[in-house]
Amino acid sequence: MSSDKASAIRNVPSSAVFGAPCWVSLTTRDLEAAQEFYHAVLGWDWRVGKLGDQYRFASVNGVPVAGVSAVEAVGQAAIAWTPFFAASDANETVARSQERGGTTAVGPISFPPGRAALLADREGAVFGIWEGELVSDWEAWRRAAPVFVELYTRDAFDAAIFYAEVLEWATTSSGCCEVDYEDERVVLRSQGVIVARIHSGAIESAPDPEIRPHWQIHFTVDDVDACARAARAYGGSVLQGGQGAAEAILSDPDGARFVVNSKPGIRA
Repeated sequence: MSSDKASAIRNVPSSAVFGAPCWVSLTTRDLEAAQEFYHAVLGWDWRVGKLGDQYRFASVNGVPVAGVSAVEAVGQAAIAWTPFFAASDANETVARSQERGGTTAVGPISFPPGRAALLADREGAVFGIWEGELVSDWEAWRRAAPVFVELYTRDAFDAAIFYAEVLEWATTSSGCCEVDYEDERVVLRSQGVIVARIHSGAIESAPDPEIRPHWQIHFTVDDVDACARAARAYGGSVLQGGQGAAEAILSDPDGARFVVNSKPGIRA
C-alpha cells in the first residue's frame, strides 16, 4: 500500500459516518488457526498492527477489512463476530446506552487513533462503538469486503428505537443514517447503502446463539459454494445453505458464526 493511500485511510474520522457499521471484529481462542481459516475461506491476508500481537488485521488488496483478537485480550469475551458502529463521542454514546437499559462490558478505552467500547442492548445483543480515525476509509472498506449486519431480536421496532437513540440514527444531524420499515424488517441506510437490518423473532432465553438476540455479520462473496467447501476443509462447518444457495451460514473452527452471501442487494 502506498504511503498516500495509507494516510487517506487513517485520516477518515468516525464522525463522517456516525451511526453506521464501520468495522467488524472476531474474538477467538486460536489466532493462528483463525488466520488460516479466513485466508482460505475469504481470501484475507493478515498483519500485526499497533494494537500488539494479540490483535491481527485482515486486509483485501491492502485495505484493512476486519480484525481478530485473542479472547484473553478482551476480558474473556464470547467467541463471536461483533459489529462496531461509528460514534462521534464514545462517552456520550455509552451514557445513552446505559440510560436506556443497555450494559457496558468494556470501555470506553483508548486504542490509538481512537476509543472503543463493547456494549450490549436491552436484550443482550453485543455490539461495539468506535470514536476516532477509522481503520479503513468507509467506502474503501465496503468496496474491499462488502459487509452488512443483521440484528435478530424479540422486537425489531423496540430495538430500532434503542439503537436510534444510542447511535443517533434518523436525527436532524447532517449525514446521519436513515431508518425505514420494509418487508417486516427495520432497514438502516448510510449514504444510500443498506448497512444493517433488524428482524423480530429471537428468543431471549434460548440456548442457541442463533436464536438468542444477536448481531450477525454478512460478507458478500463471489462464490458461496467455494467458501463452504473451504470452510469444511479448514476445520469449520456449514450450518445452513450452500450447494447452490445464494447464501450460507458458516462456523469457523472455534465456533464463531458468520454468513457468506452472493446476493447483490446491499445497495438501495
